[in-house]
Order: sequence, then C-alpha cells, then structure tokens
Amino acid sequence: MNNIKETLPQNLIRLRTEHGFTQSKLAEKLNYTDKSISKWERGEAIPPVDVLKEIADLYGVSLDTLISDTNGIAHSLNAEKKREDANKIIITLLAVSLVWIVATVLFVYGITFAKKSFWIFFIAAIPITTVVLLIFNSIWGKRKYAFILVSVLIWTMLAAIYFAVLTAPSSYNLWAIFIIGIPLQIATILWSQLKKTN
Repeated sequence: MNNIKETLPQNLIRLRTEHGFTQSKLAEKLNYTDKSISKWERGEAIPPVDVLKEIADLYGVSLDTLISDTNGIAHSLNAEKKREDANKIIITLLAVSLVWIVATVLFVYGITFAKKSFWIFFIAAIPITTVVLLIFNSIWGKRKYAFILVSVLIWTMLAAIYFAVLTAPSSYNLWAIFIIGIPLQIATILWSQLKKTN
C-alpha cells in the first residue's frame, strides 16, 4: 500500500502535465474539486477505484500502469506514440495509394476502351503524390521534409509537363522547360533557411 501511495501521486502529476491539464481542468473533467486533485497528487488521499479507472481511460493507460512505477507510464506513453506514428504513416500511404489507383484505373480505361496508352497518367501521378505528401507533412510532419518535398514537386512537375508535351509533335526545345526549375529551386532553398520566430 505504501508503494501505491508513493507512485500514484507521481504518476498523476506526470500524466496531468504531459496532457496539458491544470488541476482545475482535470477536476472539471472528473467532476471533482481541484482540492481533491491536489490531495491525490500530494499523496494525502487515494481516489476511489472507479475514479482511478476514469483517470486511466482519460490518459489512455491501464489502471495497472497508473499505480505502477513511473517507468511503466513512460513505456506505455512511448508505445502509444509509436502506434500513433504508425497510424499516421499508414493513413498517408493510403492517400498516396489512392492517387496511384486512380492513375491505374485511367490507364486501364485508356488501353481497354479508348484504345490508347495513357501512360502519362503514371507520370502525372508523381507530382500529385508529392502534393499529397506535402499536405500530410504539413499536418503531421516536420518542416525540414517540406523543403525536400517542394523540391521533388518542382522537378517532377516539370518532368510531367516535359513528357506530356513530348508526346505532342513539335520542334521546340523541350529541355528548356527545366530551366524554370532553377529559380524555383533557389527560392525553395532560401525558404528552407527561414527561421521560425516565437
């Protein structure tokens, strides 16, 4: 019992602060007073079992983790973070696969019904994929990856335009389209060097 009286208050404090709750905000969520929360965190009282379960559910940990040493909480939170990161990757890949499914359906439609090879849809899918990755990176990712993705977008878009125009008969110097990428790439590099302000 002494062990619980020592570890529970530490775990309650750690979980509350990691989730960004004040004592009064937590008290509001649990329908208790902030004085009760304060007593629990000082080890002067132990919450009822049903409230402990409610707290564990609120923080996404097991009841056992809540009353165990703090290393168990750190492990539980780390496992939760890994699951969350894995889900973000899976959702992003599902969105990317949707782009390629559409490109494949259009290609199959072309060779089946239009009697033409629409391979250009696969070329167009590359910059579209990059746009999808940019969107998800802006939601979940890191700023440094945005620089790489914008660079990839610039060059894949120019390549897609090049291949699209290449199929049309012309006598133009199509390679010159890639010159447009040079100032765009310079602007992207400069943008990546901007520092965030507080």
